Amino acid sequence: MFYYTKYNSPIGKLTIASDENNIIGLWIEGQKYFGSTILNQMTLTEDIYILNKTKKWLERYFKGEKTSSFELPIKPIGGEFRKIIWGILREIPYGEVITYGEIAKKVVKIQNKERMSAQAVGGAVGHNPISIIIPCHRVIGAKGDLTGYAGGIEIKKTLLEFEKNKIILGV
Repeated sequence: MFYYTKYNSPIGKLTIASDENNIIGLWIEGQKYFGSTILNQMTLTEDIYILNKTKKWLERYFKGEKTSSFELPIKPIGGEFRKIIWGILREIPYGEVITYGEIAKKVVKIQNKERMSAQAVGGAVGHNPISIIIPCHRVIGAKGDLTGYAGGIEIKKTLLEFEKNKIILGV
């Protein structure tokens, strides 16, 4: 059974989903692919420990505290390739960014392939079912441009500003 709760954040209403033990989804209201990995009905609740722990994590994050996705148990639903990409995203340090091309190079090593397109990486990044916690907002274009965020570029910019990202702040 899947459960969810709502959280009012500075970037809008968030929906947090859980299988009771792990976070399986976190979506910004109105974002592309909202809830697309959850095929079963979810039950609204305020009584699941991990959902409440995630709200506390989000409170800290939006106060500008340095957080890590490894503080929370997550279990994103998706294929093997996407899970590899999402694992790489989790390793991006708070306040830092990485390009789609750099992620592609990491995937090449992991999968022992000759090459990987940044576009394939972009597709997996865009379908991240656990926004903010799996920090897909930290992925930028090759020239440092803010591209491709399911929640919208303005929200991506805002999230990077919360993290006091030097590229976004022009420092």
